[in-house]
Amino acid sequence: MSQSFEIGPVQLGSGRLFLIAGPCVIESEAHARKMAEAIQHITSDLGIPYIFKASYDKANRTSVKSFRGPGVEEGTRILSRLAKDTGLPVLTDVHEAAHCEVVAEAADVLQIPAFLCRQTDLLVAAGKTGRAVNIKKGQFVAPWDMAHPVEKVRSTGNERVFLTERGASFGYNTLVVDYRSLPVMRGLAPVVFDGTHSVQQPSAANGVSGGQPEFIPVLVRAAVAAGVDGIFLEVHDDPAHAKSDGANALRLDLLKPLLERLLAIQMAASGT
Repeated sequence: MSQSFEIGPVQLGSGRLFLIAGPCVIESEAHARKMAEAIQHITSDLGIPYIFKASYDKANRTSVKSFRGPGVEEGTRILSRLAKDTGLPVLTDVHEAAHCEVVAEAADVLQIPAFLCRQTDLLVAAGKTGRAVNIKKGQFVAPWDMAHPVEKVRSTGNERVFLTERGASFGYNTLVVDYRSLPVMRGLAPVVFDGTHSVQQPSAANGVSGGQPEFIPVLVRAAVAAGVDGIFLEVHDDPAHAKSDGANALRLDLLKPLLERLLAIQMAASGT
C-alpha cells in the first residue's frame, strides 16, 4: 500500500475511513460555517476524521453566468477563519499556479480539479507549497496514467499527495465509475472516492450540470467495500437552492445514516 501521511488530525492510508465534505462553493461565510459545524458534529459523534471542503472560485462552471464564489482574497480569509474557529483541516480547489502560495496560507489541502490534473505548472506549484495535494482523476484519464501527475507533485520533494476518483466520461453528459481504478490508483497513493461528482451529468441541464443523487449511497457503499481510504461528498442543507452542483449534492440530513452504513461495511470488509 502507498505511503501514509497526516493532514492535521486526519491520517491518510492508515486503514481508518475519513471524510472530505462540504458545499461545492463558498456561498457566504455564514453558510460555510453552518455546514462545517453541522458536518463536524455528525463526524465527531461517529468518530470519523473530517476535512472541510469548499471552493473560493469555481473557474470551470459550464456557463459564464454561473456563480463562481467569493474569489481568492475573500475566500482564503473565510477558510482561514473557519479553520481557526473549528479546528478542522480545510481543502479547496486551485485553478492557477499563481494562487497556490496564497491559498496554502489558509488551506491544509490544495485540490487539483479533474480537468486540470495534467497541468504540470499547477501540480508543481501546489507541490512546492508543502501542503497536501489532492489530485482528482480526470474523466478522460486512465487510472494507471495518474502515476504521472503524482510524480509531478513528488518531484518537488512533497510526498503528501493523494488521488480522488470521480467517474469517467461515458458518452455525452454521462459518467460511469470503473471500480478497478481504485486498487490501481491505490498502488500509487492513498485514494478517495468522490460519490457526488460521480453521479453528475456534466453540462446536461441547460447551461448547468445535472445529477442523479439517488445513486450516491450505492456508489459510495461499493467504494468502501473495495477498500478506499476516504470518501468525498458535496453536502448541502438545501441542494435545490445551492449556488453550484446542487443537482448532485447529498442532502445534509442524509449524511449521518449514510456514514453509519459505510462504517458497518468497512468493519465487515476488514473482518474486524
